[in-house]
Amino acid sequence: MTEAAPSRQRFAPRGRVDKRRAILDAAFAVFARQGYEQSGVREVAAEAGVAKPTVYNHFADKEDLFRNAVRTAADAVQADCLAVLDALREPGGDLAAALEDAAYRLLVVCCDERSTALRRLTHAQVVHFPDLVEDVHARTSLRVAEALADRLARLCLSERLRPCDPAQAAEQFLALLTAPMEARSHLGNRTVPPTETHALATAAVDTFLRAYLPPPPGPA
Repeated sequence: MTEAAPSRQRFAPRGRVDKRRAILDAAFAVFARQGYEQSGVREVAAEAGVAKPTVYNHFADKEDLFRNAVRTAADAVQADCLAVLDALREPGGDLAAALEDAAYRLLVVCCDERSTALRRLTHAQVVHFPDLVEDVHARTSLRVAEALADRLARLCLSERLRPCDPAQAAEQFLALLTAPMEARSHLGNRTVPPTETHALATAAVDTFLRAYLPPPPGPA
C-alpha cells in the first residue's frame, strides 16, 4: 500500500507559521485602528515588517486577510474566556467566591482592547460581512455560553445549584454581566475601573445565586 504524502500544513516550516501569525496580528491592529475600508495590504505589510508580496503569499486578497485576522482574534478571545471558565470545573467550597472570580475575569477579557476592537469591527461590517459576524458570534458568545452551561450543569448534578436548564442559566448569568457593563462602559467608550468591575461581578453573582441556589432544607 502506498503511504499517503504528509500534508503541507502539518509540516509547514516554523518560520512560515510565525510569519503568518505576525501578519494576522498586524492586520487586526491596522483594521481595528483604521477600519476595513481605509486599510490596505500595504499598511498591513508595513505593520508586520514584511514585504507586500509576502502578505499575498499567505492570503489571496484584502478580504481574505480581513476574514482570517478577525477569526484569529475571535479564537484568542474564546481561548481567554474558556481559560477563565476552566476554574469552575472545581469551584471549591465557596461557590459564590468562585463565581465572582470567574465573573470578574470574564468582564476583564470582554473589556480588553482586543475584544472591544473585535466588537467594533464586526458591528461596522455587519452589512458587508454578515457571515463573518455570525462566525465571530459562534466562536465567542455561543462557545462561551456552551462552556458555562457545562459548568453549571455539573453544579446542578452535585446539588450545589437547583435543578434547571443549564443553557438558560448560562444565558442569564452572562446577561447579568454584559448588560450592566455595556451601560457602564458606554458601549466600550469608557474604561471601567477595577473596583467598579468587581462590584458588577459581585452584584451579578448575588442575583444569580438568589435565583439558582437550592432551597434550604425543611425542618426535620
